[in-house]
Amino acid sequence: MTRSISAPRLSQDSVARILDVTQKLAQPLDLLRMLTEVVEAGESVLAADKGALWLYDAATDDLAMKVPGFKPAPRIAAGEGLVGECLANRELINVRNAYSDPRFRGALDKATGYKTQSVLNVPLLGWEMQPVGVLQLMNKYTGIFDVNDERVAATLAAQCAVAVQRAQLMEALLLNERLDEEVALAREIQMSTLPTEMPQVQGYDVHGQFIPASHAGGDLFDLVILGGKLFILMGDATGHGFGPALSATQMQAMLRVAFRCGADLNEAFRHVNNQLEEDLPDDRFITAFMGFLDPGVHRVRFHSGGQGPILHFKADGEHCEWHRPTTFPVGILELDDAGEAQTLAMDSGDVLVLLSDGIFEYENRQGAQFGEERVSQLLKFHHRLPAAELARQILNAVFEHGKGVTQEDDITLVLVRRLTEVVS
Repeated sequence: MTRSISAPRLSQDSVARILDVTQKLAQPLDLLRMLTEVVEAGESVLAADKGALWLYDAATDDLAMKVPGFKPAPRIAAGEGLVGECLANRELINVRNAYSDPRFRGALDKATGYKTQSVLNVPLLGWEMQPVGVLQLMNKYTGIFDVNDERVAATLAAQCAVAVQRAQLMEALLLNERLDEEVALAREIQMSTLPTEMPQVQGYDVHGQFIPASHAGGDLFDLVILGGKLFILMGDATGHGFGPALSATQMQAMLRVAFRCGADLNEAFRHVNNQLEEDLPDDRFITAFMGFLDPGVHRVRFHSGGQGPILHFKADGEHCEWHRPTTFPVGILELDDAGEAQTLAMDSGDVLVLLSDGIFEYENRQGAQFGEERVSQLLKFHHRLPAAELARQILNAVFEHGKGVTQEDDITLVLVRRLTEVVS
């Protein structure tokens, strides 16, 4: 039997019991406690032997039984079975003989061995008739659920739906607060690992800069003198949030320890890669450029695990040479041999430019990315500027390109510029 929900006329006893339940549900409760209270209220008010509550999941367009709790929770697709049809049609369904109704799925019976005879299915509808779930009540002690029970159940469901929806909203707000705290902590970790001052390198002008997006990501850079050479690192861990930020800083710390223990670039890359391959989840990795500038011979030896493109501006001829990654991203697979590091010769006036994809992929309102060509043109015009000013010109151009569009990804720049030698 299917009935639409009409305005009920209730007995004073029913009204009193519903008001008591409503007052109880108005108290601040977590979602699971709230759902349990709803089921217990239904059992009490309608003298039902058992109750179950199904919540609607808009993401999967189905309902999951939350009370009683089972692992895994039984699920029913929207529109299917008594539960799915009840919510889809926004109509109460009263079945006097459950096993004679082909729509009956008997999820509770299958899970517990319970024997359902009669079952009252009541849709929980929130504000603007938004689907919240279905309250099921089974086996009334004094017989079958009658028309008066349906009216009581409809009124109770209306109160319960609002209470459940409020609890869901509160849970979402608390989750957002926790996420905000996580983002703040991840950002603090990221910022604490960045160089506070740029290293002084004879014959070179060095600049690194990090501009975070609104969420926490996994970008980082490092510029530090180790053994008389400039260690250059720029990386980007996949994903956003606390995990990627930790992954990136873990890699940075491991590399510093490896180099201070005497490891060469090839061995450090291999060991760190293999350790991260073991530690990181299968869907996580880090793109990273890591190398050393030897200012005595003006050479940069580097590995680029998935980090690219790498821009080498050649002052002689004023053109850009683009270098692609030299190997797989860090942590994606185990390496027996890192291979030999690549080498760049830094001639007078040359600039090594490392940019994160937050620059190359910055889109304008039309969806056009900033891209490599714009970077190349900027270098041709501004390569003689000090590194910090050159970085400012790049950033100004990026934000002008994306004017009015929110920054969606972290932006990181590392510029290493060899000073122009004065010929006497």
